[in-house]
Amino acid sequence: MSAFTELLRNNRNYRYTWVGQIVSEVGDHFNNIAVFSLAMKMTGSGLVVSGVLLARGMAVLLAGPIAGVVLDRYDRKHLMIASDLFRATLAIGFSLCLLYPSVTALYVLSSLLMFASPFFTSGRAAILPAIASKQQLHTANSLTQTTQWTTLAVGTFLGGTSVMHFGYEWAFVFNCASFLVSALCISRLRGTFRAIRSDALTEQKVVRPWHEYTEGLRYMRSIPLLFGLTLVAIGWATGGGAAQVLFTLFGEKVFNRGAAGIGEIWGCAAVGLLGGGVLAHRYGLKLSFRAYKWAVSICYLIHGGAYVVFSQMENYPAALFFIALSRAAVGFTSVLNMTLLLRHVSDQYRGRVFSTMETLAWATMMLSMTAAGFASDYFSIRTIGALSGILSSMTAFWWGWAHWTGRLPEPPTVGVKADEIEVHGDPNV
Repeated sequence: MSAFTELLRNNRNYRYTWVGQIVSEVGDHFNNIAVFSLAMKMTGSGLVVSGVLLARGMAVLLAGPIAGVVLDRYDRKHLMIASDLFRATLAIGFSLCLLYPSVTALYVLSSLLMFASPFFTSGRAAILPAIASKQQLHTANSLTQTTQWTTLAVGTFLGGTSVMHFGYEWAFVFNCASFLVSALCISRLRGTFRAIRSDALTEQKVVRPWHEYTEGLRYMRSIPLLFGLTLVAIGWATGGGAAQVLFTLFGEKVFNRGAAGIGEIWGCAAVGLLGGGVLAHRYGLKLSFRAYKWAVSICYLIHGGAYVVFSQMENYPAALFFIALSRAAVGFTSVLNMTLLLRHVSDQYRGRVFSTMETLAWATMMLSMTAAGFASDYFSIRTIGALSGILSSMTAFWWGWAHWTGRLPEPPTVGVKADEIEVHGDPNV
């Protein structure tokens, strides 16, 4: 905790980024709970919730390649501010759905909101090495991710409660205001936030953004670790997409707790993510590369198994405990994976790598969401939950096999040097 406090006290740029992150992400989760609950109120169908999530996923899928190329070409700070201002306008637009109820409007606004999101989220990941010193980078990465999960917990708990007591409109107003505060914070950053390019941006390349994107894909495929982490994200998403739909259905239908139930399930999941992230920050520095690879397999087994147990629990507090345990395993690996990416991804490709991984994960989640949405009208929600947990845990077996057969060697450091973020421990761990 002292490392986090010291980072926030001494690093002005990171402090502004962190404050903006808190406000905007809490607002995001107010919006999520309000939209999911409103969709259920309009139709009572899990398929509609799936449709909202699919609209968001399709937008991320389309925006990802564009965001990656643009973030590696133009000033990332300015793009992040533009993303915040655009999303603020859209956030207040959800209020129209209260005056003129329309599922189509929910789909359109949700997709536009998420289309702008990768320009901010991938941009924030890409500028992290620019706003944190070499010695601070591991701490900054850990704090950014644990903050993300803290805001998920706070935002979903408070979002569910506020919708129940004050109505949907205040959730949308708060979301709009949160984006404006975030834009103000990002505008206060000092420095240059363009990618460091090793090649000249010629006229030919200006008109060939697809060439730049595919170049990024070839770069990712050429490094087994990056390719492996991409497959891990995809493997998790096979069940993780269904989970996004099921959280709403468990809160509304299985446990019959309305918007508050949705917020409580999401909130406990976030508490688990936060706990896993804190453990990763504390113990991740002591893990060798070999131990890290084993940790990934073990954590995904715990994640999938705990989610299966959650899906079958009749006791509500026990169910909340197991969803927190499931997400704690994901949080632990997430912090470690990001640290490895920061070490081994060159700055000139960083925007494309992060946006591509996000895009591919969302594409897989869309298929999972679609399947879960359709299945929820014909099969038991608990059965679908168990299957989604099993699918997510299969990642552990693939990753373990790749490690065991030597297909995941540690690549050379081309991003941030190992000794600059101190991630190596005893090589015999």
